[in-house]
Amino acid sequence: MVCTIMRLGSKSETFLRDGHTWYCSTGLPSDVIVEVGETSFHLHKFPLLSRSRVIENLFRDYSGEDDKKCVIQFHDIPGGAKTFLLVAKFCYGIRLELTALNMVTLRCAAEYLQMSEDHGEGNLITHTENCLSEIFGNWTDTITALQTCEEAPPYAEELHIVSRCIHSLAMKACADLSMFSWPMTGSGTAEGTHALWNGICAAAKPRAASEDWWYEDVSFLSLYLYKRLILAIESSGIKPERIAGSLVHYAKRHLPLLGRQSSFHGGNYAAPGSTMAIQSDADQRNLLEEIVALIPNQKDATPTNFLLRLLRTSMILHARPSCRERLEKQIGAQLDQAALEDLLIPNIGYSLDTLYDIDCVQRILDHFVLVDHEALDTSSSYIVDEGQLMGGSHPLTPMTMVANLVDGYLAEVAPDVNLKLPKFQSLAAVIPDYARPLDDGIYRAIDIYLKAHPWLTDSEKEQLCRLMNCQKLSIEATTHATQNERLPLRVIVQILFFEQLRLRTSIAGWFFVSDNLETSQNLTGNLAVSRNNGSAHVGTTQDHFVEADDIMERVSELEKECLSIKEELEKLVKTKGGWNIFLKKIGFRSKSNKSCDQKQQKSSDSKISKPCDSKTPAVATFTNGRENHNNGESGLLQVLKEN
Repeated sequence: MVCTIMRLGSKSETFLRDGHTWYCSTGLPSDVIVEVGETSFHLHKFPLLSRSRVIENLFRDYSGEDDKKCVIQFHDIPGGAKTFLLVAKFCYGIRLELTALNMVTLRCAAEYLQMSEDHGEGNLITHTENCLSEIFGNWTDTITALQTCEEAPPYAEELHIVSRCIHSLAMKACADLSMFSWPMTGSGTAEGTHALWNGICAAAKPRAASEDWWYEDVSFLSLYLYKRLILAIESSGIKPERIAGSLVHYAKRHLPLLGRQSSFHGGNYAAPGSTMAIQSDADQRNLLEEIVALIPNQKDATPTNFLLRLLRTSMILHARPSCRERLEKQIGAQLDQAALEDLLIPNIGYSLDTLYDIDCVQRILDHFVLVDHEALDTSSSYIVDEGQLMGGSHPLTPMTMVANLVDGYLAEVAPDVNLKLPKFQSLAAVIPDYARPLDDGIYRAIDIYLKAHPWLTDSEKEQLCRLMNCQKLSIEATTHATQNERLPLRVIVQILFFEQLRLRTSIAGWFFVSDNLETSQNLTGNLAVSRNNGSAHVGTTQDHFVEADDIMERVSELEKECLSIKEELEKLVKTKGGWNIFLKKIGFRSKSNKSCDQKQQKSSDSKISKPCDSKTPAVATFTNGRENHNNGESGLLQVLKEN
């Protein structure tokens, strides 16, 4: 937008420049010299004093000799020599253009020189105010005018130009764009596009602007102006997600460290939107702290990965503890949305005990658990149990996601040889048992930690393995654990016992279903006879036979799995010494062992007893799938409970 003020009979070529000196070629010798910084203007008294009360008062008070030119100094005029040139042209009636680039400084200079209507009709203050009113109706020109306010800070504030610009921008940023036609820039608009239809070139229909159309424009503002604009937009009732989106865009442009990957798995690189301007650490630290103060307090309004990157950058720049504490609490409130790669914050402290900052993650996790417990307490008649977890209860979903995140994090930090056992245990123990449907993740982390710390004692290993629930391991994890030589012997026995117990329960359940099918088959047959529906009876009977065959096939598969586990147990007996002594101490004797003892008594003359049949069950037998645990199994369970 351009506002033009025309003066008849005047030309812009009247002013000529020679180095740092301007001359007015009107044919009359100049009688006044105006100095603005290093630039001097050779002008005439009458055009100036007829428009400015300040210049008129200076000429009245001037006591110099008549043969010397009057010298006036305006070193502190808003806008400097460039703006005073426009003022001089206006006083001489020369045509000039008022734009968003020069309007603010020109308005401040007019106020500085007191060029009001009281000193001349149609004076500069009136024209600049009218032009400002038109500028405020245009988004781009208002942004430009606001940026130029920094060239005249005191006068721009006193004349409320800054506040009027911010109010205009805030109103446009919060408004529904479909109801207005304000000119604007941004990725959501297309300027100057045309569509070709039937050989005729016509203006294309403008695309609808997205909610982030103003992020790019305001990101060029200085921190002081941007902060005032964001506060004004926030007070207008805009969604906190849009405030957070603008903060993300602004931070990426002005904080080069924010876009760098600081983990040990990749190189450093900057975000594409960053200007990579060279700033001191103090300036970047101040900028980061101001951005953190502007972040909305609403949960999930700000992306979690952005908060984690801010936290990592705050550690690099050594921001204030209050700044880091606020980031940690806000991250903890929405930790379920975090990604593992963003949670791997390198240790930048003075005591580099570990590669990653474990203490920071511990504080974040503690705050998440606190917020989660508060949410559960506020819920009406809410009881936490595993049934609700399997049912997909909403309040438990974030805890389950965080449990998976923590298990992955523990697996990443476990190879660190400097990671102490208490820190590993403290981080893993925060997650309650009900939050893990399966304990495969924590088992993997424990196994990695045991591999990286082979010097742990058996007592420490058993203490570490208490973090996982042996009954909640998958078949794959159970198979791996039974062959894992890094696990303590007692843990392997527990895993084998619970796995065989699970198989026993499954087999008993299948036999129970088989009996029910036979009963229902008889009932269905009787009903079919009574209803004289022979064909339906035959079909139903055949279906039940097919289902029974499937059940028996499944039972056979389970028996094979049980036999496979028994064979693995025998391999363990061969590799681990003292297994028989251990079984005798706990009072566990299987039927196969008893038979072996009887054989040994009968063949007392022989020094070497015959081995037991490998096909003999090692724990218990089943009678139609309904027999309970035998005495040996009960004794083993009792010993495991006591230990």
